[in-house]
Amino acid sequence: MLRWVKRIVVVIVGLIVVVVLAGVVYEQVMRSRAKSEFPAQGRLLDIGGGRRMQIDCRGAGTPTVVFEAGLDTMGSLSWSAVQDAVASTTRACAYSRAGVMWSDPRTQKFEPDGVARDLHALLTAAGEHAPFVMVGHSLGGPYIMTYTRLYPQDVAGLVFVDASHPDQIDRLNKAIGKKMEAGMGMLKAASALNWTGLTRLLSSHSDSGGNIPHQAQLANNAYISSSIGAALQEGESLDATLAAAGQLRQLGDRPIVVLTATKPLPEAVLKGVQMTPEQGQRMQAAWKLLHDDEASWSHHSRHELVPEATHYIQFDKPDVVIAAVKEVVGDLRSGT
Repeated sequence: MLRWVKRIVVVIVGLIVVVVLAGVVYEQVMRSRAKSEFPAQGRLLDIGGGRRMQIDCRGAGTPTVVFEAGLDTMGSLSWSAVQDAVASTTRACAYSRAGVMWSDPRTQKFEPDGVARDLHALLTAAGEHAPFVMVGHSLGGPYIMTYTRLYPQDVAGLVFVDASHPDQIDRLNKAIGKKMEAGMGMLKAASALNWTGLTRLLSSHSDSGGNIPHQAQLANNAYISSSIGAALQEGESLDATLAAAGQLRQLGDRPIVVLTATKPLPEAVLKGVQMTPEQGQRMQAAWKLLHDDEASWSHHSRHELVPEATHYIQFDKPDVVIAAVKEVVGDLRSGT
């Protein structure tokens, strides 16, 4: 009997080893295929020390619009539904942060000012010149504020697309009456398993929801296992990123537009974060007040609520984002 038990254990262990090895081979094959099927959009440029970053600039005109993605793995593809429309009237650049999509990973520990310095070096290497209109989605909002603090002479206007706020953690916790979880558990698990092919397999069979363009979703899935580690680093540094952004809260008379998504949170999302519908409503009300505060950072601002839009306004209501960016560009051109 004991002999049979040992044999069964050996067989099970052998099967596990075979499955893991197959997953490793699958992951390496798919990473190679990703490079050929979804080559870098725009250019890969050396920003120093042999580290390359991806930037995709289109159109012509001034000021140049610079898009900054939120905390996700899509990089420049976060703006695939709006960039061409903006580029029809002025220069428009989208890029991928270190370690995301086609950009090489950072060689040093993550720190918020480093994101701004990377972008500044990348724009310089690309030959792009100020003035810039910075457009930030979600965590991209704090990133463009940090960029403005470090390079104030470069930034002429800003657009906040359902952007994070320096004080959001405490304010949202108070609104719902409990501490919100950062949601890093799934990112950590996905990052730890990315070499096995499991992260890629699950992402390719999951329903992303929303209105992400099909090709952008395919490219994101192709690179997700190599991008997710960078997203995890950024997520674990959320407090530091918000604190760095909070050092600047006055934008003078720079034209800014603040966009706030107001679509109620779906029941499935509320259950996932263990919130009641009432808590969800209180959280969204607090989110709106945080954006009211963002709009107060400039004497030349407008705050727009966007019905029927989820957090990814640029996918759900791209025309609203396009109009906001063109408004800021137009204000700068007219000198109003």
